[in-house]
Amino acid sequence: MSSSLSIRKVAVLGAGTMGHGITEVFAIAGYEVRLMDISDEILRNALNRIRDSLERLSKRGELKESVDTILSRITTTTNIAAAVEGVDFLVEAVPENAELKKNIFREADKYAPSHAIFASNTSTIPITELSEATSRRDKFIGLHFMNPPPLMKLVEITRGKYTSDETVNITVQLTRFLNKEPVVVNKDVPGFIVNRVLFRVMLEACREVMQEGVKIIDLDAMARNVLGLPMGPFELLDYIGLDTSLFIVKAMTERGFRAHPCPLLEDLVNKGKLGVKSGEGFYKYPGPGQYVKPKVLPDQGLDLDPVKLMAPAINELAWLVREGVASVEDIDKSVRLGLNYPWGLSDLADEIGIDNVVSALQHLKNVSNWDEYEPDPLLTEYVKSGKLGRKSGAGFRNYPEVEVRKYDEILLRIDPPAAWIVFNKPDKLNVLTPRMADEIVNALRAVEDDSRVKVVVITGNGRAFCAGADINQFQNSSPIQMFKAMRHYHSMTLEVEYYTKPVIAAINGYALGGGLEIAMACDIRIASEDALVGQPEINLGIIPGAGGTQRLTRLTNLGVSKELILTGKQVSARKALEYGIVNKVTPNHALEFEVRRWIKELASKPPLTLMLAKYAVNYGFESPIWSSLNNEAALFGVAISTKDSQEGVRAFLEKRKPKFVGE
Repeated sequence: MSSSLSIRKVAVLGAGTMGHGITEVFAIAGYEVRLMDISDEILRNALNRIRDSLERLSKRGELKESVDTILSRITTTTNIAAAVEGVDFLVEAVPENAELKKNIFREADKYAPSHAIFASNTSTIPITELSEATSRRDKFIGLHFMNPPPLMKLVEITRGKYTSDETVNITVQLTRFLNKEPVVVNKDVPGFIVNRVLFRVMLEACREVMQEGVKIIDLDAMARNVLGLPMGPFELLDYIGLDTSLFIVKAMTERGFRAHPCPLLEDLVNKGKLGVKSGEGFYKYPGPGQYVKPKVLPDQGLDLDPVKLMAPAINELAWLVREGVASVEDIDKSVRLGLNYPWGLSDLADEIGIDNVVSALQHLKNVSNWDEYEPDPLLTEYVKSGKLGRKSGAGFRNYPEVEVRKYDEILLRIDPPAAWIVFNKPDKLNVLTPRMADEIVNALRAVEDDSRVKVVVITGNGRAFCAGADINQFQNSSPIQMFKAMRHYHSMTLEVEYYTKPVIAAINGYALGGGLEIAMACDIRIASEDALVGQPEINLGIIPGAGGTQRLTRLTNLGVSKELILTGKQVSARKALEYGIVNKVTPNHALEFEVRRWIKELASKPPLTLMLAKYAVNYGFESPIWSSLNNEAALFGVAISTKDSQEGVRAFLEKRKPKFVGE
């Protein structure tokens, strides 16, 4: 194991918050460890904490040796010369004070063997600066463990200005021997990877509370309910410690991290409200050190903008990649393992759409007038070159599974678990024609039996969803010709409405006339803030002919339906939400992400049951209640006979997530 690296003996200088955990990690991996601190009492407490931790791990069956065997590899001392004598590797874990660390390294440098590698567990102080206190700058490196070290897999390995490739390679191998996941930070930048990403989110959260009046609990709820994060930003700040967080962000900004301070954070620290450790921070706790997770409702925070919160972190990802600080893969690993995010940052960026990330950043720069929101050149270059993320088949990553089929007036993009039907005449605001209607039907039928596709999305390219029917077709047409044309559109909208999979309308921009009629035939309608909807046919001396007089009344009420049809006026997305025409309104830059969130939700459900439920609702809405109930009972009988039903019931009883297969 360690013999291949010729590392057998390790010194850990500092037995506090991190030091004792780092010592435990090395001892579990089979290394002899000398743990040093300034007093025997501190060292006794450290050994007690190590024993407690090892016993917990042992009870869970996570240790290959006995607790006593592992502890026998740890010796303690208050003498730095004794600590470093004959060691092959040294880790410093004293408090975040540059002069204190430099003094420790100067002293250790006198007594440690010349071949020994020196590492600092700092999260804020430049590795280059610390290495200059020693005579072994090429053998000096950053080795930042996440807290608590025995449980957290990620370790940031930071290369200083003088660090040799050999030192980096040895440290990477050593980290793997410790059963940890290393990421290499190739440039000595403030905050390395994890803290740079983390505090972009934290500081944007603070700005939204300070400048926009967003409630702290709502923002944390959105982070958990929409983004799937284990903790919201303010909850996490409390958990880390507000004084610690303030120290980190100040240390980073003093060394070149472009950011505005968070007055909320400073105010609480000045009042002695330090988070969980003091019993109060952004939230109140039962007592000092007694963490209780803040309660949020399942539907809380759903109206807030997740893209705006995460766009600065994605901008930081772009900066780190463009500057050669770290690879996309290592940054993704850092947020997954270091911050416990359920996705990599590049995955999120590509899912949002890089053009949408740039739009969100431009919006943030405009509302705040802060330069740190300027979109990174890498992002703007990606947009110019058409690398927009999943929807274009390439962004930070490539997506070979995304397939695009071109028709004359639409695109069909298969992006499992969804298929996207995209109206593709942006220069004509995606006007509806009989050919487009046929192509919509053909696209729907092309993916109906495709097991990869669980949900269909209908949307438009450019500034419009669909601005209505092509007016030219109304000139010099006979009543019979128009009757047949409307029957043609009715067939298409019925195909959408009674499709065997859920259909989402992603309404971007204008949805007028025939465009709104298509959207109303869909199961779910999600609109961007700039969307305008309406049935303006009355202004042309005609009436809605593709279902508008019927579906609008069913979605809203008779009064609203008559108001919109008789006046022909257009209404905003917010007013459409109030009327019940759309289900959700999002900022323009968040539309794609919100739609993908719905896709994931619907795709997680049993597909046969979705179909049966949709049919029960649609047919039942048109029938007398006794007939509807009879139909519902029959469809329930079909649903209960499926394998998915048996799996769903079994999973519920076994308290696990069901695995539906569509049978």
